[in-house]
Amino acid sequence: MVLKIIGAIVVIWVGLAILGWLIGAFFSTLSTIATIAVVAAIVYFLYKAFSNGDKQNDVIGRY
Repeated sequence: MVLKIIGAIVVIWVGLAILGWLIGAFFSTLSTIATIAVVAAIVYFLYKAFSNGDKQNDVIGRY
């Protein structure tokens, strides 16, 4: 009976360890994707800021 209880505790402990690892890997992946998205947005806005401003379809346009 004691071995069943110890076995159940070990199985639950290993399961929680694996679940924690999976959740950590998931959020690590999300963090990487978010970092890439932020860098891409910065590069895009810098490109738009330094590109030629003589376009007629700009929202603000030239004054």
